[in-house]
Amino acid sequence: MKIFHRLTILLFILILFVPNGQAIAPKREFRGVWIHTVQQAQYKSMTMTEMQRYFTDMLDSFQKAGINAFIFQVRPQADAFYKSDLEPWSRYLTGTQGKAPNPVWDPMEFLIKECHARNIEFHAWLNPYRVTSNETDALAPDHIYWKHPERFIKYGKQIYFDPGMPENRKFICSVVKDIVKRYDVDAIHMDDYFYPYPIAGEDFPDKESFEAYGKLQGFSQNQKADWRRNNVNLLIRELKETIYSTKPYVRFGISPFGIYRNKKNTVDGSGSNTNGLQNYDDLYADVILWGKNAWIDYVMPQLYWEIGHKAADYTTLLDWWSRNVHSEQLYIGQSVVRTMQAPDAQTGDKNQLPRKMTQASAQKAIQGHCLWNGYDVLRNEGGIRDSLVNHYYKYPAIVPAYTNMDGTPPLPLKKLWAEWTEKGYFLRWEPKADKDALNMPTRYCIYCFGPGERVNLDDPSKIVKLTTETSYQLPYDKDKVKFKYVVTTLDRYNFECKKGKKKTVKL
Repeated sequence: MKIFHRLTILLFILILFVPNGQAIAPKREFRGVWIHTVQQAQYKSMTMTEMQRYFTDMLDSFQKAGINAFIFQVRPQADAFYKSDLEPWSRYLTGTQGKAPNPVWDPMEFLIKECHARNIEFHAWLNPYRVTSNETDALAPDHIYWKHPERFIKYGKQIYFDPGMPENRKFICSVVKDIVKRYDVDAIHMDDYFYPYPIAGEDFPDKESFEAYGKLQGFSQNQKADWRRNNVNLLIRELKETIYSTKPYVRFGISPFGIYRNKKNTVDGSGSNTNGLQNYDDLYADVILWGKNAWIDYVMPQLYWEIGHKAADYTTLLDWWSRNVHSEQLYIGQSVVRTMQAPDAQTGDKNQLPRKMTQASAQKAIQGHCLWNGYDVLRNEGGIRDSLVNHYYKYPAIVPAYTNMDGTPPLPLKKLWAEWTEKGYFLRWEPKADKDALNMPTRYCIYCFGPGERVNLDDPSKIVKLTTETSYQLPYDKDKVKFKYVVTTLDRYNFECKKGKKKTVKL
């Protein structure tokens, strides 16, 4: 009996783990990439056909690598990679801000369609306050800066919306509302650029807006930092309200700088054991408050440092963020270059990817990763893409359900059948009608089980297709073997129906 028990344990370990000690990836996991457009020169030299081909090749590569979320920078500098009546076309799209592509087309609309065709979420990434990256950047004649120059601040060599002015919050919310209303985005995403990174010896010049608004709001001169934090808090809260009132299923996510506060700077010792720039004190971004108040739906801290980094150790920060999330989902931002170029002194591995992924998977609060940046994944920096394809993202994964936004799974299929057509042998299905439109299926998950295999919908290796279609072509091979197929429904919140519809076919 003892021998049998030990063999059972050994078999369980072999099933759950692969040779390098990494657990098989879960069925539910966020697997994102960031694609930035700011300071990217390649787009302005492409024709429409060339850019569309570039995008489809990129998305094909990401799909094959197991990526299920695409975070694309659609508003790099108060300009647009999409058709907008509020802001000019982006300089990084055509080379000149305000100049439309020729022929006129909509890159964001194109990308959303192509992402969804590959079952990849599209997150529209916006920078809220930044207007220019350099004082030499020419602004389009119809840019809002020329209409209301009093609402902007120059700091260093850059121009920013003044965060202290309510008119600017209202305008930024109108930009977000326009995107959410007109485009089928899955989320609105903002990164770490709120108040700008501080310049040594130079205070952010917002004296006039503080005099006009801060004192009226009850803030004294020695509370200017609190006032600045309150300005960002108001923007985040108003953005969440704007998104929810427009389309309640669209998420709002923030990717903050990796350090919230250093422990040495907190009275109660609540910060992390780190020594670096801080969201709360330097960027005036109170990310923890946003999570507590359910103003954000996911947080994606940029933990770009190495394991063992003296000022900001990856392991230390991973543990801190895991203990300080609330209703929002936690995904970890990883630097591809720094992870793949840093050897692991503890294990002897040539890079730190295995240990970083092991540490993250051990934290129950962590539900996925996002890779900075997607261009490095495409280039297979340090073999990162090979590692995703062959191991970490070998099997498909569904983005975690938005449990903080909804809790009702969709109805199962009404019926499922197999039939021959001129094009081959197909599974076909029909969904049930639901009075709640948000509960209607938007995608379907198809599982396949061979002879003698137990139906286990928690096993991602049995997923053969995630699709928006209501049919699936079967791999017919002359009635040789019986296979059991199970099809489930998924809604806009990524909830899966409780019970799938089954069909046994001979292939």
